[in-house]
Amino acid sequence: MNRQRRVHIFVLIDALGWQIIKGRDFLSDLLPFRTALRTVLGYSSGAIPSILSGLTPAQTGHWNLYYYDPLNSPFRWLRYFRFLPDALLDNRVSRKIIKELGRRFLGLGPLFECGVSPRLLPCFNWVEKKNLYAPGGITGGRSIFDRLEEHKIPYCVYSYHQKTDQQILDQARLDLQSGKAEFFFLYLSEFDGFLHSHCGDAPKIDQRLHWYSEQLRGLITLAQRFDPQVNVTVLSDHGMTPVEHNFDLVREIASLGFHMPRDYLSVYDSTMARFWFFNEDARRSIKERLTTVSCGRILSAEELQQLGIFFPDQRYGEVIFLVDPGWLLANSDFGHGWSPAGMHGYHPDDAHSDAIFLSNQQPAETVRTITDVFGCMEAAWAGR
Repeated sequence: MNRQRRVHIFVLIDALGWQIIKGRDFLSDLLPFRTALRTVLGYSSGAIPSILSGLTPAQTGHWNLYYYDPLNSPFRWLRYFRFLPDALLDNRVSRKIIKELGRRFLGLGPLFECGVSPRLLPCFNWVEKKNLYAPGGITGGRSIFDRLEEHKIPYCVYSYHQKTDQQILDQARLDLQSGKAEFFFLYLSEFDGFLHSHCGDAPKIDQRLHWYSEQLRGLITLAQRFDPQVNVTVLSDHGMTPVEHNFDLVREIASLGFHMPRDYLSVYDSTMARFWFFNEDARRSIKERLTTVSCGRILSAEELQQLGIFFPDQRYGEVIFLVDPGWLLANSDFGHGWSPAGMHGYHPDDAHSDAIFLSNQQPAETVRTITDVFGCMEAAWAGR
């Protein structure tokens, strides 16, 4: 007698936060076990590896995309071009060329972006060189895909590396019908970009969620044909906070008169700034100026440890400055002139930052943070 085919489906919808779900009827009839998940401080570059491995960024080594590593920087050769004016070295065309070099010849993976000035790139390395959704993709830990490979569990994984959300859902339905796998992991990324533009626009959010609901309802119904007890979980990596204010920290720090990379280095993300110092005057003056900024604060080493993002070698920053929820750093390295309606990357205490866990089966253990999802995924196939 053939063993009943088991099916386990985990769907990660990027940025679908608890504050969005809790007041709406989103698949509540099919996924009655629902709770908020505390995310990690930072962006998807840190959150996704934590979901896939059950480890904190400090354990995986994956947090922000750029980290200080001048000795091993794949861009050390750019030092010889620093004599060029910014009009030649740092423009749209030069950044595109560097992006393609990184992706095609320097081993930085298909998602590399030239997110800091080419003048400063020789100081930095890029963390996400491998595909996170494949075995061996996470530097400091074993992911669910390593575990599936080790135990020879047939699985399918889909992400924006290859397909759109619609294409992912279509392919998952085909693979379900073919009996190709038992474990399915779908990463649907487009809701994040949608919310950056439409956070706070309830009618448009309702319309978009209806599309996801209908698509997933069809996928679940199909899976039930092959396994009436199919295990289905919908989760996210973080939420989305409405943006209300902007602050130009870049101009504030530049006004102090120090120079990069001689005196210090900085990387400005949307919600945080990270600094490294090479003389004491720059260190003292910049830290003093940061303490006067009323819309954010410097994170202490103790708090970084509590948040699971403390790195003793300070590769991700000697000083990390985080803005308050609802504030945005204007003129950041990753968004010149960008004015989003919503942003993520705030302190995990921000209610809008909470991720979600929605399932049709009560988890074997309590899930409180996104790192707990790994145990649920592992238990799913282990109990098959």
